[in-house]
Amino acid sequence: MNPVMLITGAGRGIGAATARLAAREGYTVAINYRRDHHAAESVVEAIHQAGGQAIAIPADVASDAGIQTLFETVDAKLGRLDALVNNAGVVDANCRLEDMDFARIERMMRINVAGPMICAREAVRRMSTRHGGHGGTIINVSSAAARLGGADEYVDYAASKGAIDSLTRGLAREVAGDGIRVNGVRPGVIRTTIHASANNPHKVELAGQRIPLGRIGDPEEIASAILWLSGSGFSTGSIIDVDGGV
Repeated sequence: MNPVMLITGAGRGIGAATARLAAREGYTVAINYRRDHHAAESVVEAIHQAGGQAIAIPADVASDAGIQTLFETVDAKLGRLDALVNNAGVVDANCRLEDMDFARIERMMRINVAGPMICAREAVRRMSTRHGGHGGTIINVSSAAARLGGADEYVDYAASKGAIDSLTRGLAREVAGDGIRVNGVRPGVIRTTIHASANNPHKVELAGQRIPLGRIGDPEEIASAILWLSGSGFSTGSIIDVDGGV
């Protein structure tokens, strides 16, 4: 039986690239999405055409009810969970902190922090040997903004990803004895649609001029780091920077 990997926000970008690579490496992949059914099904179809196995599961991972539905669907359709990739997240328009309202900050923390924590909770309940599970791995997708701070752009986003780094290190120690490894990947600016969706379409190309390697990254480069961590049995509490040297 193939190991099962659940990837949140996997209809496009880093999540979709991770799903395709995971399927090539022998995982059955659960592709979570919130609204874009066509994008998620396109990833599933590409995996099937390449000989892999995948299903798409609609669920809002910014709500406890949505997360419960997501994991219960994995239980019912795939029967097990070996790996969770906490990839779903949002950024917002460039804004200084003094101009941010409560609703923006609350939304950022609900999606980028509370969602991954509750997903991790559900994964631990299924994987932990103390709960009768067979162990597993959790990989959290952070951001270089957690180190850099996001000044004059999005300190709220940077703070949310700093929380993900703390979650990664703390949870890794908490569940190491339960057969679960927890690691993280900190991408720099990657060629995805996340910044355009936040009304900052020029962020990607402008950032490339400031990166020491002289270019932005591709989603497949982050996917490679995620899959490496998934299979690296002696790594836990580690966070890999994949950011071109910023």
